[in-house]
Amino acid sequence: MIKQNAIKIFKEKKVRTLWDSETEEWYFSVVDVVAVLTDSDYQTARNYWKVLKNRLKKEGNETVTNCNRLKLISEDGKMRLTDVATTQQLFRLIQSIPSPKAEPFKLWMAQVAAERLDQMQDPELSIEQAMKDYKRLGYSDNWINQRLKSIEIRKELTDEWKKHGLQEGVQFATLTDIIYQTWSDMTARQYKQFKGLKKENLRDNMTNKELVLNMLAELSTKEISESNHPETFEDHKEIAVQGGEIARNARMELEAKTGKSVISPLNAKEGFLLKKGNEENQ
Repeated sequence: MIKQNAIKIFKEKKVRTLWDSETEEWYFSVVDVVAVLTDSDYQTARNYWKVLKNRLKKEGNETVTNCNRLKLISEDGKMRLTDVATTQQLFRLIQSIPSPKAEPFKLWMAQVAAERLDQMQDPELSIEQAMKDYKRLGYSDNWINQRLKSIEIRKELTDEWKKHGLQEGVQFATLTDIIYQTWSDMTARQYKQFKGLKKENLRDNMTNKELVLNMLAELSTKEISESNHPETFEDHKEIAVQGGEIARNARMELEAKTGKSVISPLNAKEGFLLKKGNEENQ
């Protein structure tokens, strides 16, 4: 069984989803859907769903009783158990949430399901959809190309880790932190603080130069791992340092020749991705 996390966009709002290849079913984050329908922030949506869920349970609503809890990517980048619902379950839940967006959202869900069937036949469509989603959020074409490449390289690295029996969660996070700290002199948390981020995705807030160096670090880590066949977690940690050092050396050389820092405090909210003519920030 293969479960694939994805972010879908409905009218500029993110909805976390997960595709289960065994059941061939989409699962949607209920809280994200509530946030869309009530036009509220995440915390307000969580409170709304908590009250609604308790009411529906008291009424003996089977839809709520049968809702699953699956691990989805949270805003802090960690996998957390989240209430999810299938398309059919959501259609029923939406009836309990008065909203002018209910009907457009139903049509959107049907479209998501249809697109997934098409993407299973043609994987290139998945890439095209990701490009559309980033474009809709205002990212530049140049940045989008870099981001999609970074996703590909990241997946190759995590596939390498999985091949050696490493576990998603603590082990992946530890190695990723080592890579970040080696090439940028900051852990993921420190990097996010430097950029003024809280729960936002760090890579979605990197400039092109930062993305390129992080890709170099992760690509190098993967290549070294393939050549050295690490046997223990300590071996993997050492290789993560080596991969990060390659990107750090590139960063130091670039900064020495330009006299400018590669690491930038800019983030997506500040609009650096929209400044297509400002190559310095891209």
